[in-house]
Amino acid sequence: MMRQFGVLRPELLLCLVLCLMALHAADGKAEFVGGTLSAFKTGQDGRLALDTPEQLSFGNKQVSVTIPYSQVRSIEYGQKVDRRYLEAVLLSPMFLLAKKRDHFLTIHYRDEKGYDQAIVLRLPRSSVRPTLASLEARTGLKVKVQDDEARKAYRG
Repeated sequence: MMRQFGVLRPELLLCLVLCLMALHAADGKAEFVGGTLSAFKTGQDGRLALDTPEQLSFGNKQVSVTIPYSQVRSIEYGQKVDRRYLEAVLLSPMFLLAKKRDHFLTIHYRDEKGYDQAIVLRLPRSSVRPTLASLEARTGLKVKVQDDEARKAYRG
């Protein structure tokens, strides 16, 4: 009976790995790509926080924006798919078979002054589904998918 506690059971190990993967996926890293906010610079990294039930926030140590879920007007998801030409030329022609995918999230919302605003973020691949599912649940809005590649990635 005592020997069972000395060995890490495979089920427990699998559960631990899955929990760590979920934490990594919900990390919240994002990159500001564009929008109507002049406080952020294009390419600026930040954290997208969806952990409060009333509002989402995006920002870093210098600047941040908070958006109440009730003020979100629409959510869009899209992809930009490129071939890896530079890698193919520099490293191997096999890179022509691979595609590079960038995942973009656009949030349209109304700010505290009543003006319509938009923020466009680039998300890591691992956080796309958890982020979109959380936004749909918290806002009550359906995500508008911009293209067929994005539809395949999000809806399966």
